[in-house]
Amino acid sequence: MQLASAGSTRNVRSPWWARLLYMAIVACMVQGAGGLSSHVADPAIAHLSWLAGCWRQEASGRTVDEVWMAPAGDAIFGMSRTVAKDRAVAHEFMQIRSGADGLVFVARPSGQAEATFRLVKSGARELVFENPTHDFPQRIIYRLPSPDALVGRIEGTEQGRARGIDFPMRRVACH
Repeated sequence: MQLASAGSTRNVRSPWWARLLYMAIVACMVQGAGGLSSHVADPAIAHLSWLAGCWRQEASGRTVDEVWMAPAGDAIFGMSRTVAKDRAVAHEFMQIRSGADGLVFVARPSGQAEATFRLVKSGARELVFENPTHDFPQRIIYRLPSPDALVGRIEGTEQGRARGIDFPMRRVACH
C-alpha cells in the first residue's frame, strides 16, 4: 500500500491480521458468487470444504461471527470475532493444516498464546482435535448437523472439573 504525505510516498505494510481479514472477506465474496475454484493439493484439507463459509451465534447479548475460507493447498484458515454492546471484545485466528503427523488445528485467541491440537477423530461432517497438555480446552470439536448449522464445542478439565461449552452457529451471508 502506498501512502502519500507532503508530496512523498512511503511503503506501509498492513499487519498480518488485516491481510488475513481481507483474504477471508474476499473468499466469502467469491464463494457467495458461485464458489471458489482453486487447486487443492492436499486431499485431507479438500474434505473440509463443509466448514467453509460464514457462521453466526447470537446469545446473551453477544454476537459471534466465525468465517472459514475455502480449503486450498495444505490449509484452511478461519477467524472469529465476538461483539458485545457494540464493542469487539474477543477475536481468534485459526487454521487447520497438514502437519507431519496429519491434520492439526492451530488457534490464536486474543490475549492468549497460540496452541496446536492434533486431529484424533474425523468423519464426513465432524472433526475432533486434542491437546492433552493444554490448560483449557484440551479438545476442540466441529460438527455439521445440517448444511446450515455448525456446532463448535470445546471440552476438557479446568481446576479438576470436566467442562464443555457448545457454540451452535447458523450459516449467514458473508459480507
